Amino acid sequence: MWRQRLHLEPPTGWMNDPNGLCYFKGKYHIYFQYTPEYATGEGLRCWGHFESPDLINFRFTGTVLKPDIPEDRTGVFSGSALPNGDKLEIFYTGNVENEGYDLILEGREANEIHVTTEDGVTMSEKKVVLRNTDYPDYCSCHVRDPKVWIEDGKWKMVLGARTRDDHGLVMIYEADPSDLDTWTYVKRIDIPDFGFMWECPDIFSIDGHSFLSLSPQGIGSQEYKWQNVFSAGYFKYDKEKDLLTDFTEWDMGFDFYAQQTFSAPDGRRILIGWFGGGGNPYENPTTELGWQHCLTFPRELTVADDGFVLQAPIREIDILHVSERIINENETVNICSPVELKLQVGSNINIRIANVELNIEDNLLTLVHLDKAYGRDIRKVLGDFEGELRIVIDKSSIEYFVSNGRYVLGTRFYPDTEEVSLSIRGAQAKMYELRPMEVIIDGE
Repeated sequence: MWRQRLHLEPPTGWMNDPNGLCYFKGKYHIYFQYTPEYATGEGLRCWGHFESPDLINFRFTGTVLKPDIPEDRTGVFSGSALPNGDKLEIFYTGNVENEGYDLILEGREANEIHVTTEDGVTMSEKKVVLRNTDYPDYCSCHVRDPKVWIEDGKWKMVLGARTRDDHGLVMIYEADPSDLDTWTYVKRIDIPDFGFMWECPDIFSIDGHSFLSLSPQGIGSQEYKWQNVFSAGYFKYDKEKDLLTDFTEWDMGFDFYAQQTFSAPDGRRILIGWFGGGGNPYENPTTELGWQHCLTFPRELTVADDGFVLQAPIREIDILHVSERIINENETVNICSPVELKLQVGSNINIRIANVELNIEDNLLTLVHLDKAYGRDIRKVLGDFEGELRIVIDKSSIEYFVSNGRYVLGTRFYPDTEEVSLSIRGAQAKMYELRPMEVIIDGE
């Protein structure tokens, strides 16, 4: 009943960070952190893999990277991929944890490892390109999550790091295209007092605007922002001055972390995140059924006039529309997901889906689990919420794209029936019934 129809999830086991997102040889490739045997997240992290010609029809090919050399013996951690001619270049962090140490200042190896593949599945021999001794002296043992791109004729790599005095930052390395196994440190980028560790860094540009996306740990929750244990967002990034400003959360809901972006063949910048979260005190009842977590529905990114990023479900969602109906103001209906809702928000509105309630009153938005489902309770956002509201409802998740995608809130929910009630107060909505994505399970 809770198996998703629009969101990628593992056939068994545990899923977390999306990795290696790219388009290569006519297919989209979505790798992810994966422990196939344990839905609780125990066991060694591997990489699982989905491929798709169109982001609508997918094939799961199984586990494609496993810990099998001394430099990654306790985990194939997160990384990225970039096409290079007839090869896909993959870089990831090989994690090694030695017993008897604090694993922050001592006892942990963070090895950046390079592999290639010609088909997205069959991997080459692993080559270690950076070790702890290659990082600046200010680094702790926490360095990870390489994201690579090409700029000014050089291959660039950004790494997330934690300093020895608990300060989060990113580091930039570069390599000549002729030798992707030799990387040279260039610089660090940071701001004062913004968390102790910066995970999942990603530097990209849209229409001439540059951004640094990351998942900072330890910035502290507040009433109207950063309400999860660990946050996820982006800075506006002035590359000439190495200046970071205006940190903005990607998703202010209950379940989001470890996002990564990539460029589609038509130039769109697409984001996928982990529909979960590091350290959040929530439960997911699918664990008892043998699997846990999923990825967000892919999000298309554009830039507003004020330089902030807007998010929307990728346009391919329209291919899944099979019927349309009007939900009138003050009407209550039963729905069977997946569905998409579109409506215009003026000032005040209330939308209830099963026991999940979105309420907007002037400049305050609240998202509430009325039954405090599995530990989720309330999220609050201050802002201007006029404009289009889109809602994507799947079997066990809801994603709200508010104010033309300026604010996004995602949450897992677990109704006890196939049909759930939907009521809307304060607006009329268009509802689109969606056909499920096709996911073929191959390999394992």
